[in-house]
Amino acid sequence: MDKIIVAIVGVIGMVFTYWFFLMKRDKEVAAVGAIDVIVEGGYSPAAITVKQGSPTVLNFLRKDQNSCLEEVVVPEFKIKQFLPLNQKVSIEIIPKQKGEFVFSCGMGMYHGKIIVR
Repeated sequence: MDKIIVAIVGVIGMVFTYWFFLMKRDKEVAAVGAIDVIVEGGYSPAAITVKQGSPTVLNFLRKDQNSCLEEVVVPEFKIKQFLPLNQKVSIEIIPKQKGEFVFSCGMGMYHGKIIVR
């Protein structure tokens, strides 16, 4: 009986892990001109939708003292910006092509994405 319970708990754990890391969908938030992104244990919102060719300002406000979140990196836009604690930092982007572009903390542990349509 013990082996059956351990097997069931193991399968449930594997399914949850798969869902959490690979299947979880972030709610997309449309940015019209500008959007505020709260940096606290990650990015909120983590999925930002913008229009192709439209200038958009991302206002990052870091509330988390975690040193990993001190920096935001958007490789496709050649952005690497320091985020001081409790200060809004504005980053303007003008996406020229459609697609999904990942942004992350300096260590690559926390992620978000910019979806250009």
